[in-house]
Amino acid sequence: MTTKRLIDFFRSWLPIAFGTAIYAFGLHYFVISNELMEGGVTGISLLLNYALGWPVSVTTLALNVPLFIIGWKTIGKSAMLNTIFGAVMLSLFLRAMELLIGRGWIVPFRSEHDFFLATLYAGLTLGIGLGIVFRFGGTTGGTDIIASLLSKTRGWSIGQVILGVDVLVIGTSLLYIPKEKVLYTLVAVFVASRTIDFITEGAYSAKAFTIMSDHGELLAQTITREMDRGVTLFPAKGAYSQASKSVVYSVVARQETRKLKSIVKRIDPQAFIVISDVHDVLGEGFRGR
Repeated sequence: MTTKRLIDFFRSWLPIAFGTAIYAFGLHYFVISNELMEGGVTGISLLLNYALGWPVSVTTLALNVPLFIIGWKTIGKSAMLNTIFGAVMLSLFLRAMELLIGRGWIVPFRSEHDFFLATLYAGLTLGIGLGIVFRFGGTTGGTDIIASLLSKTRGWSIGQVILGVDVLVIGTSLLYIPKEKVLYTLVAVFVASRTIDFITEGAYSAKAFTIMSDHGELLAQTITREMDRGVTLFPAKGAYSQASKSVVYSVVARQETRKLKSIVKRIDPQAFIVISDVHDVLGEGFRGR
């Protein structure tokens, strides 16, 4: 293995493998043991497992193989490499979990009455696993390939395709599992989606200040001097007053919000301020690129 490939492996493929391991653990430890559901290809594999007893590790990979072939021809080789790697690693870790549980080395968490705790942890672990995979440019195959293909050939929304398949799969599961568990599944899906957003958008959050003031230059100088933060000035004109103003834009850490508010109040009490949440801030003074 060349140095470049080794670096690429540790930068992307190793985290993708780690993410699929967490996902496989959550699927067996919380989802399958409590007969909950999932969407997409994984959900179809769960249905086959509940109805026919087929191992999830085998059916997941088997269902993905034809999608790999289609995606390789239509989406492109480079775009499919991380997807194939993620899907294969997921099947391997699912198989490892099946062996560990079968030999009694891991005892899954099973709730007899209250499934809410299992549901929350199922959504959390699945979300963490998929979030890591997505953050490092991978996927676990399945619906993602179908959605990308239909988006490219038909112009359909990727989100709508994924949602449609998930609804179809989870709806079909009503034939095999009680409706209460389907409702619990929806809670797990929601928790997983929020966790994925948290990981992919960045755990670090900051505040963006958009300030409309008659004293923009003085504000910019004061923020730069007292807070050591970058500031951008935009020329603007009031629509009603037709007066020239400056729009001051600056991003600060969450704990610096109060200090920046006090600076604006001190210099221009009449200033109009819009404060927005921002995620995954890169650059000087924040996270490295």
